Amino acid sequence: MKMSEIIEENSIIPDLKARDKNGVLEELAEVISNHEPSINKAELVKVLVERERLGSTGIGDGVAIPHGKMNGISHPLISFGRSSKGLDFDSMDGQTAYLFFLLVAPENSSSIHLQVLAKVAKILKSGTFRKKLMKAGSRKELYQAIIQADEESSHL
Repeated sequence: MKMSEIIEENSIIPDLKARDKNGVLEELAEVISNHEPSINKAELVKVLVERERLGSTGIGDGVAIPHGKMNGISHPLISFGRSSKGLDFDSMDGQTAYLFFLLVAPENSSSIHLQVLAKVAKILKSGTFRKKLMKAGSRKELYQAIIQADEESSHL
């Protein structure tokens, strides 16, 4: 599954306004629910908060990948947000998080959910890619950087 199939340009927030973890989850859930009317924003936030209680999805290096599964959707969806100031996301390395990829997948889709999580984590391992995301000036540049990184990583 290509990133271009699960993230849309209008699901990207170049400058998150949130100052805490719940605020990030709310903002990212809102763009997903705006894009996919079958998703109830409050329900999605609840799923994400419950997942965070199991352990933070802040994976380190300034990155968090909050994720969860929901009934009523047919395929995975991603939203992305960038916080220029960064915020505490209880990351594994104790560092501030700046880049957030929210993934929501269908309830009964363990393998697809894990494949997409692995794909996102793989492209985020690149320090060059993370810097590109921090420097991108517009939503369009962010989208293009994500799609290009995904295409490059699938050729490896």
